[in-house]
Amino acid sequence: MTNDDITTHATEQRHRVVLVTGPSGAGRSTAINVLEDLGYETIDNLPLSILPRLLDAGGTTRPLALGIDVRNRDFTIAGMIELIDGLAQSATFAVDLLFLDSSEDVLVRRYSETRRRHPLAPAETALVGVLREKDLLLPIRSRADVLIDTSDLTPHQLRDEVERWFSSDADSNMAISIQSFSYKRGMPRGVDMVFDVRFLANPYWEARLRGLNGMDPKVRAYVEADPRYAAFFEKVFDLTVLLLPAYEQEGKRHLSIAFGCTGGQHRSVTLAENLSQALAENGSRVSVRHREMERRDYVAPVNQSGTSA
Repeated sequence: MTNDDITTHATEQRHRVVLVTGPSGAGRSTAINVLEDLGYETIDNLPLSILPRLLDAGGTTRPLALGIDVRNRDFTIAGMIELIDGLAQSATFAVDLLFLDSSEDVLVRRYSETRRRHPLAPAETALVGVLREKDLLLPIRSRADVLIDTSDLTPHQLRDEVERWFSSDADSNMAISIQSFSYKRGMPRGVDMVFDVRFLANPYWEARLRGLNGMDPKVRAYVEADPRYAAFFEKVFDLTVLLLPAYEQEGKRHLSIAFGCTGGQHRSVTLAENLSQALAENGSRVSVRHREMERRDYVAPVNQSGTSA
């Protein structure tokens, strides 16, 4: 048995725990419900001081999903970081920190729609509470293993995203998420690798291609015809394949890659589709989504595992 076999065997024997947190209104409860449907034993809003005793007690072979709420009476950033670090060093547990986030304006709108007071600003505006909570959680957000920005996600899309990352039926190899985006609408959050493809020839300036997107063969052929495309794509693919085993050895189970262009419709979509296909053919577990196309209500594409992305 090799050292890699020993490491893999040890990881498989550890009890999986997902810590779920994020600002109020970002979708934590929805994510916990999805994990419960996936077969996780879920517990929400337990005080931090009780969690270590709960984990030490054992008694279940099911994976655990634990909701952490800033509103808990004994919640502190120091206590949360201590819990995360302690579990990360444990030989008993394999831990993922899932952080649900959303933009300030979306969180304020959600509070306005429900007419609830923000728990961190009961006598002030919702915006004050949202900003206060997001600032408080910054050190936790930076430690997230999986960060999902729910600003533009419907509950159904959030369910798909959580299932993509945490389904117990998923393969044991690293999960790779690839997305396209528009720089005009800002960079996506929680991405590990970002590639700017605005240097490639832009199909937007071709009238026959302007209304199409990078999933259309004519658009993809146009982008791929750029003399710089082949060398760039080859280097991105080689870099990704080179880094995957290194990330896995460090215990990372999820990798997020994004391609950005001006409108998020042609070049970035082409690169995201082509890389996801190449990595899937190489044996990786890949999902792909196109942020701007989803915003425009395009039909959701099918990812390499056969489900909508």
